[in-house]
Amino acid sequence: MVWSSDSEMLPLRMMGTRNLFAYFFCFGMLLSSVAQEGLDRNEKDYIKTIQFSSLKQNDAFPIVALNEKILLKFDDLNGDEADYYYRISYFNHDWSPSTLFKNEFINGFDNVRINNYTTSFNTLQTYTHYQLELPNEDVQFKVSGNYLLEVFSSTDELAFSRRFCIYETMASVQVGIYRPQNMDRFNAYQSVHFAITPYQSTFRNPDQNINVVLLQNQQWDKIITGLTPQYFSGKTLEYRYDIPAQFEGGNEYFYFDTKDLRVTSPNINYINRAELYESYLNIDIPRMYSEYTYAPDINGKFEIRNIMGPGDPETHADYSYVYFSLAADYQLNDEEIFIYGNFNNYQLNELNKMYYNPSLEIFEGILLLKQGFYNYKYIIKEEGVLNKNKLSGSHSLTENDYHVLVYYRILGEQYDALIGVGSANSFNLIN
Repeated sequence: MVWSSDSEMLPLRMMGTRNLFAYFFCFGMLLSSVAQEGLDRNEKDYIKTIQFSSLKQNDAFPIVALNEKILLKFDDLNGDEADYYYRISYFNHDWSPSTLFKNEFINGFDNVRINNYTTSFNTLQTYTHYQLELPNEDVQFKVSGNYLLEVFSSTDELAFSRRFCIYETMASVQVGIYRPQNMDRFNAYQSVHFAITPYQSTFRNPDQNINVVLLQNQQWDKIITGLTPQYFSGKTLEYRYDIPAQFEGGNEYFYFDTKDLRVTSPNINYINRAELYESYLNIDIPRMYSEYTYAPDINGKFEIRNIMGPGDPETHADYSYVYFSLAADYQLNDEEIFIYGNFNNYQLNELNKMYYNPSLEIFEGILLLKQGFYNYKYIIKEEGVLNKNKLSGSHSLTENDYHVLVYYRILGEQYDALIGVGSANSFNLIN
């Protein structure tokens, strides 16, 4: 939605923070709560900075080996040390509900209170920080596959939910990223080629029992599935598809770093301290007509950082309102622009929607974010269809992470085991 030039609207940079939030909520169509459709849901606005990853690395989405530890972290901005409980569900390869009973996929029990929490210290924004490690003494996982973690309040209201995957190493998965062979996609797309080799006996009826899922940058809103083997080389299944296994290369993410809220840093134009800190980013320019320029990023993720004093950043890092601006050389019809990144699990809602300011001829948005290093980009949604690269452009040289998840319905079993995971990065693009 674009407001006409005679709209009575103050520039965002001249409005108070509280009025600005009211302004965002009063205009535009309200999307379903603060969540997009799907299993990953953010139901409560006061739950912020949800991080869910393995203990080994800062993943955007946890894909871990059986018995490997995963860590959930989140903040409650109410800061009242409320009680939260977690439940675990199991799903088939396509995220349809499984027929397994709970005691068939976990040992122990869930619906347990999260008892590891700490209140923030010396911050303008008070919050309670929670941590949950899985598996733990209460619950252990018995099988590989797709899982859903749901966190509930003491009144049994869903606060948020997150997917995760557990794999067992029953097959090797070799992955390579190629430039497309068709010239109309040569400069904008990336093809994923892979091969699957079982470590022991051959696969039974692989066309029916093997299911693969291709992920770009661990994002579930755009996946490729339904591929069947093209070639058989002994026990190895080979997938050398071109167009059916292609992703748009996209572009490198914008970034900013708020680890020190006392001084500006690259891409931050101005910092103000009011009731909370306010960080004003430089105005971004749409890049759909620009040539590709390599800029290292972390593919949409974020990392919590704080150098303003001693102590653990998880409880000593403060929050700031971050002001985003996008130059308005793009005319909207029935489209909407959103700020996109792992800060809210890549979901589209009213909080990260951009609004047009005719006074400055820019699109503007504001997010309340914890101190740290953030990747973000601007995307368009039109009639429910997500277009990630209409504003940023798409290039085959863009650096992206890819994962290939291999599910196998073992003979006699009633679940889809995740038997292997392969990964590759397009920095090593093969022509």
